Amino acid sequence: MEEKDDYEEYVPVAKRRAMEAQKILQRKGKASTAADDDLEKLGVAETKPSLLVKASQLKREQPEISVTEQIVQQEKEMIENLSDRKTLMSVRELAKGITYTDPLLTGWKPPLHVRRMSKKECDLIRKQWHIIVDGVDIPPPIKNFKDMRFPEPVLKKLKAKGIVQPTPIQVQGLPVILSGRDMIGIAFTGSGKTLVFVLPMIMVAMQEEIMMPIVPGEGPFGLIICPSRELARQTYEVVEQFLIPLKEAGYPELRPLLCIGGVDMRSQLEIVKRGVHIVIATPGRLKDMLAKKKVNLDNCRYLTLDEADRLVDLGFEDDIREVFDHFKAQRQTLLFSATMPTKIQNFARSALVKPIIVNVGRAGAANLDVIQEVEYVKQEAKIVYLLECLQKTPPPVLIFCENKADVDDIHEYLLLKGVEAVAIHGGKDQEEREYAIAAFKAGKKDVLVATDVASKGLDFPDIQHVINYDMPAEIENYVHRIGRTGRCGKTGIATTFINKNQSETTLLDLKHLLQEAKQRIPPVLAELNDPMEDNEEITDISGVKGCAYCGGLGHRIRDCPKLEHQKSMAIANNRKDYFGSGGYRGEI
Repeated sequence: MEEKDDYEEYVPVAKRRAMEAQKILQRKGKASTAADDDLEKLGVAETKPSLLVKASQLKREQPEISVTEQIVQQEKEMIENLSDRKTLMSVRELAKGITYTDPLLTGWKPPLHVRRMSKKECDLIRKQWHIIVDGVDIPPPIKNFKDMRFPEPVLKKLKAKGIVQPTPIQVQGLPVILSGRDMIGIAFTGSGKTLVFVLPMIMVAMQEEIMMPIVPGEGPFGLIICPSRELARQTYEVVEQFLIPLKEAGYPELRPLLCIGGVDMRSQLEIVKRGVHIVIATPGRLKDMLAKKKVNLDNCRYLTLDEADRLVDLGFEDDIREVFDHFKAQRQTLLFSATMPTKIQNFARSALVKPIIVNVGRAGAANLDVIQEVEYVKQEAKIVYLLECLQKTPPPVLIFCENKADVDDIHEYLLLKGVEAVAIHGGKDQEEREYAIAAFKAGKKDVLVATDVASKGLDFPDIQHVINYDMPAEIENYVHRIGRTGRCGKTGIATTFINKNQSETTLLDLKHLLQEAKQRIPPVLAELNDPMEDNEEITDISGVKGCAYCGGLGHRIRDCPKLEHQKSMAIANNRKDYFGSGGYRGEI
């Protein structure tokens, strides 16, 4: 019995240490009752909580995030990732960490009465002209060309062209650019964007030529990059229209260069040898001439990206960056387009210095001067119904198709029916394309059948009617297409054929675009199940209506078909590069 009374139960070392620690805490009066209870239950007290316990405790303490807020956060991260990946800066600037903090200075100043305008007066003019601006130190809007201080020959030429009063984008855009500021210009098609960047560029080149005349092999001072040959040629013709009267009035001669594919390079090099002041180019040919050192950008201080959303999209982004690598100093950079989704604005800001955004109408919105008619037509009935649609208005009429084969088939069909028609697409040689556009513009042909090559900024005067034989897969292309009519305040008609071949996302984008423009919505679109009707809360929180990537109003960026398509294309291109195949991704 005594042995049993003397028996002492073995206690493990870890448990003894824990008990001793607990006794010390009790003596100091710091042990809690809860700890005593735990000790009794477990036989050991925890000295500190585990990482797992800490993690779950922190999770409980975090505020609850709603599903809507989670979606907004996901979209924000997607946009930031896209912006980081597509920064519009040269490799040299990125490598050396070169950043420009102040805009380029110019000698231009508006008249004193314009400079004395108060902020309230400026805001009132912008409100009257439906101009939205964003930026710091924004120059005041100017309501007439004379106060913009253009030379007399330029003013006379504007008057001869019937341009008496500036359009909204010109009222604010011209003072911004003449001041030397970087700018993102957003305006519906047919709003006069071309003059906004052409006239200041001529003034910059003229000023440089007067200060220090150009020598053979030197130049240019100004560069305009366009996504298609046709748009580049059209812009070149606009530049020439103003250079000729300036030369005739005794001003120094300025030499422009049209730098596009499909044209003999030798004739282009002849102009370069004499010294060139202004270059209007497509990315492919320009990149080629820069690589061969046939032209340089050492003195270039003025850059315009026309149809910027097209140029900096996946297709031409690498080409544009290669062009940027040839700049030796700061330049004034301008981006223009009818559609400018958030993705473009975000990374453009990284390359532009204190940019000013001038927005005339929502980016990606359709021109309100266009009457939009959407009709459901079965695929097999479209070509026959096309003839009936041509009777809606007198010529000229533009017909758009998605692929080259349809363009050729429709062109042949119309010729058989006695319609005076011409056709253009990327598969035709440059001579055919130029003839078709010239004949259509001159009124010798009544109908032009084309792929989207003719929708990118081309200006055809007095187009009465645009017919979309196919609804384009991307709503941006739809906006560009119908913008060929209803230009400069005139009313036009756009007829679009839809059927079951179109994706529901594209049709929802079309439905919302029609709603925004207060157009009739056909029953086939009205009956669609619209997920955006339940997304008002997301729009309120994020501040972004529709897709931040492509600008479509019928879906969010998480469901963007264009983003998915371009991801697939990027993977395919990487695969092609790996196996040693490839080539130009677009027209040069």
